[in-house]
Parts: sequence; structure tokens; C-alpha cells
Amino acid sequence: MRSRGFTIVEIVITITIMSILMVLAVVGVSSTQSNARDEERVSDIEAIAQNLESFYVAGHDGLSIKGGLTYPATVNMTSANILTTLRDIDPKALTSPNAATSTTISVTNATNSTQTVTGVSPLPTTATYVYQPLRSDGALCTSPTTSGGCRKFNLYYRSEKTNAVQMITSRNQ
Repeated sequence: MRSRGFTIVEIVITITIMSILMVLAVVGVSSTQSNARDEERVSDIEAIAQNLESFYVAGHDGLSIKGGLTYPATVNMTSANILTTLRDIDPKALTSPNAATSTTISVTNATNSTQTVTGVSPLPTTATYVYQPLRSDGALCTSPTTSGGCRKFNLYYRSEKTNAVQMITSRNQ
């Protein structure tokens, strides 16, 4: 009795089905990972916003008007001193999931006072967050003691799944 092997058609069909299943699995995993990174971005932005609100209420000697009621200015939110400004924040919240390294501070300061998701400069990427402190007249707040301090802020991030820029505002808008 002769044993029968697989025909070329059977092998091609099997490989095709396996390829389709692999593509579906990779797409599913990729989408899940993208969603997870977006959720981490939202969590990071909320943690930063919460710490900025704490700074507003309590203040910080040497960085703001004593007794609070001002947010940190751009000068206080550089990568060199952001951890001193936001003393209670988990440093991981300052790093975007798409950052180059796990120790990279992903928060950059806005360079203008345009308060729209398309007008803020620089626009955030999936690897950066943008902090925009504003004075009560709507101008960019670069110094904590100028014109009564920084009275509100906006935080911007870019969603990886939709590629849309999102904005979080301070409670004191």
C-alpha cells in the first residue's frame, strides 16, 4: 500500500489560512497595544494636572507666589526642574509611552498662547506632552511673578489611535 502525501494545493491552502490568521493576530495585538498606550497617556496627563492643581493650592516657596493661587510658569517646568516643581508626582507620569527612553521627560512648554488643539506650538506628538500656563489676560505665563502669576493652564497630548490632539484644562479656567 502506498501512502499518500500532501498535494501542492493542500499545502498552499494551509499556508494561506495560516497567513490570514497571523495577520489578524498581529493587527489585534497592535490595536490593543495602541489602546493601552493611549490609556497610559490619559493617566499621565491626569496625574500631571492633579499635581498642577496641588501646586496651585499650596504653592511652592521660590517658585510661585507664596500661599499658592498660581500654576507653575514655563521657567519652572523645564526638564531640569520639573521634579522639584511637582514634588509629589511619580516620575513615570512625566514620560510618554512612546518616549525614546524610560527616563526621558516628555513634558515640553508651549511657546504661544493659542488655546486650540491645532494652534498650540509646538504641537504634541505621541512621545511628548505640551504644558501651556496662561496669565489671567490669556498671555503665555513665562514667569511666576509677572502680572499676578499663572492663573490657568492647558495640557495637550496626541492620541496614537486617532492621531488627534487632546486638551485638558485647569479647574480655574
